Amino acid sequence: MRLKYIVSVFTKAIVLAAALAGLVGCSSPHYRTAPIARTGTVRTSTLSRMESLNMDRAAPILMRIFKEESTLEVWKEDRTGKFALLNAYPICKFSGKLGPKLAQGDYQAPEGFYDVTPNQMNPWSVEYLAFNTGFPNAFDRSLGRTGSFLMVHGGCESVGCYAMTDYEMEEIYGLADEAFKGGQDKIQLEAFPFQMTAENLARHADDPNAPFWDMLKKGSDAFLAMGRPPTVGVCGQRYVFNPVLADNDLDPRAPCPLGIEPTPIAGAPQLTPAIAIQSDLMAYRGDDPIAREINKNFRAVH
Repeated sequence: MRLKYIVSVFTKAIVLAAALAGLVGCSSPHYRTAPIARTGTVRTSTLSRMESLNMDRAAPILMRIFKEESTLEVWKEDRTGKFALLNAYPICKFSGKLGPKLAQGDYQAPEGFYDVTPNQMNPWSVEYLAFNTGFPNAFDRSLGRTGSFLMVHGGCESVGCYAMTDYEMEEIYGLADEAFKGGQDKIQLEAFPFQMTAENLARHADDPNAPFWDMLKKGSDAFLAMGRPPTVGVCGQRYVFNPVLADNDLDPRAPCPLGIEPTPIAGAPQLTPAIAIQSDLMAYRGDDPIAREINKNFRAVH
């Protein structure tokens, strides 16, 4: 009888520990310190590819994540000032489904435009190597979205993060570290649900997140058309790309000033008028159907 009681208590303790781990999700564990600090390493084959693409080793980089394709791309500036695709890395695992992160404990990996700075890098992560995505950004905060320590890390396991194998993470981290040492002050991280093509958007046209994804496509198109990371601002609870005003002159919650967005980029795919009007009306100004559903059904933080 006593043995059954001990087993029962032990089992409950394991369940409680798992529940507590779920509450923090992909958060504090990835900031716990490992015994030693690791460093990333850029492979010889990648260095050869840089040379063939006319890139300096310490030149700036940009990262793009595609959930549906389970891919993280690293783009790098060449000697002409344009960015080109350097390498694509398979994402080992991400949690949740297509769509943005809305609340702490929803197990969603974020989507949107984020900045990674040197102080977001963690060489002591228990998940081999890691960096913070920067969620929540000004756009997320304007909508009251919550969460913390949403990471890209090694270890191949994820609760709200993007998990890579240690082998892939070692090079991704190394590329970021070398770019920072070369003078880059922040790395733009673009996280998308899928490749932002008109065909993919049409395939997901009935999804409640479609207006949000239309907005992300504008930023993706701006990058591909110009070959450089777009300047990202937030006003009226929506992203604006290459705004005519400086980002620090914009209020994320206040209506966007008239003429805030530049003339459409020549050659870049444009939204149809119907979709554009729907995007402006929705603009995720608190009229977030996914958030409403979560708020209606959530009974606990996780």
